[in-house]
Amino acid sequence: MDILFDNITALGSLTAIALGFGALLGFAAVKFKVEGNPIVDQIDALLPQTQCGQCGHPGCRPYAESVAEGEEINKCVPGGDDTIHALADLLGRDFVPLDEEHGATPESKMVAVIREDECIGCTKCIQACPMDAILGAAKQMHTVISDECTGCDLCVEPCPVDCIDMVPVTVTLQTWHWTAPKGIGSRPGELIPVRNIA
Repeated sequence: MDILFDNITALGSLTAIALGFGALLGFAAVKFKVEGNPIVDQIDALLPQTQCGQCGHPGCRPYAESVAEGEEINKCVPGGDDTIHALADLLGRDFVPLDEEHGATPESKMVAVIREDECIGCTKCIQACPMDAILGAAKQMHTVISDECTGCDLCVEPCPVDCIDMVPVTVTLQTWHWTAPKGIGSRPGELIPVRNIA
């Protein structure tokens, strides 16, 4: 009879402990609940936050959510290859070059150019530029910093006098660079510094 009582007591003790741990885990699940998907936050942190829409999404957060669900990682034009490499490292995917449909290749990159003699200084293009690539002040001439411009063309439509053109970037000796063939660098398409052998 004592053995039966001991077994019932042990079983009751184990049940009480299990219920206690279950209640504790339930409380912890509610108290420390993670809002949203943490991988989306990590992807979003790697994106440039320009909200330019060149990827086909209305902003960086929606694109991050799509990438987390399996969309390609090569649609962020302002982020370029650096962002694609960072996303590939984070998600364990292979590097893929920038998608030509969503951005410009080095041969076809476009930049905004303001016809300065027609500019009225309304600042609407400055407000529309996600990269802060336009300089100017109210009622003063504006100009584009071509090295900062990603060619998103978000500044063209707000211009009331239509003085902004999208022009292709011309390749010069200063802007041309050689891209290593796949397999030579540590990452496909990575630039390898050329050593002077002389």
